[in-house]
Amino acid sequence: MLRESLVDSEIVDVRGERFVRGVFDGRSVVLGTVGVGKVNGAMVATLAIDHLEPDLVVFTGVAGAVDPALEIGDVVIAQWVVQHDAGIVDADGFHIYQAGHVPFFNPTDRLGYRPSLEVLARARSVADHIDLAPVLGRVPRLVIGAVATGDRFIQSDTERRNLHESLAVHAVEMEGAAVAQVAECLGVDHLVVRAVSDLAGADAPFDFDRFLADVSVNSTRVVRALVAAS
Repeated sequence: MLRESLVDSEIVDVRGERFVRGVFDGRSVVLGTVGVGKVNGAMVATLAIDHLEPDLVVFTGVAGAVDPALEIGDVVIAQWVVQHDAGIVDADGFHIYQAGHVPFFNPTDRLGYRPSLEVLARARSVADHIDLAPVLGRVPRLVIGAVATGDRFIQSDTERRNLHESLAVHAVEMEGAAVAQVAECLGVDHLVVRAVSDLAGADAPFDFDRFLADVSVNSTRVVRALVAAS
């Protein structure tokens, strides 16, 4: 959807990954497509940053709702992202820990990744002025919240509750925090924007397929507003 809005576009091939460079709303942008999972997200982010040198990486797509207050169609702008499947396993079970660290070798007090205060302030400034398209007969909400990332597609009410209660996240997906980790390591700011396509329960695969196109319209609108405000 973003690609159709570009003018003066051209294809850029970077090690077999196809990016589209162009302009919309007077801003130079580069668009890329990420496959499923953290490795794909990290790979494409690394290629884009290393070869195309963006000032900001905005990662968008869909997610499953973890916060029970969210409904299909709502959009989450992430002020914090975390990899929920990174950590340690001991006799007491699994304990989340910062990706790339273990407490006995390279310990850290950090958990997750955050965009800069400047980028987050820009997101907050446009959040109240974006007209979102109705989904299921209601106008979706746009919230500033937290997103959990893992290489698991969540379609379990139990796991959904566990994620919400243990991490206080709003949504769960499979790439965003890996993209944020790469961006931070390479010195580039980032922002994750996710539209809710499903409720991360038993019906998640069906809802994901049914609502993917509808909710993607709104994540596109949010990204365009953010770019226009830059």
